[in-house]
Amino acid sequence: MRRSIHEAEWTSLFALAADPLKVGVMDQQLVIEKSKAGKRALEELKAYSATRQKIINSDDQELKELEQTIQDAKLSEAAKQEKQNQFQAKLEAYQRRLAEFNREIQQKQREMVTEYSKKVQEAAQAVAQREGYTAVIDRGSEAAIRIVIYHQPALDVTEHVVKEFDKQNK
Repeated sequence: MRRSIHEAEWTSLFALAADPLKVGVMDQQLVIEKSKAGKRALEELKAYSATRQKIINSDDQELKELEQTIQDAKLSEAAKQEKQNQFQAKLEAYQRRLAEFNREIQQKQREMVTEYSKKVQEAAQAVAQREGYTAVIDRGSEAAIRIVIYHQPALDVTEHVVKEFDKQNK
């Protein structure tokens, strides 16, 4: 069954084809890194990681000290065995805590990326609508998939999106 295209649809298609396409390119990661709110979020994540790292370093130091006492020649075999049992239990707890902290940090990173990706998209949409862009494309990065292989520098709207992002996320 063929579907007929109404005259209004044809007119709309021709108008769309006749309009010049205006495309902008941005670096989403750079928007987060350069914006005030993004910098704050990255600092909070860094501080969160640093507090976890201090705990891990403390546990690590405790394990090293316990390991040194095990090496003490003055200890009886029973005392050495007791210290080795303590060491093994602390090592297992250390490994569990390390894995838990890594999971927590990765979860926080994922949450931040999800939240800020939405905010960056909102800022990019506002810039696109205000400045008449048909599309704004994230150019990607070397770490992720590079979406845009080449673009003229004049198409880069990253700085505009940073300003809009800061305006929207005070």
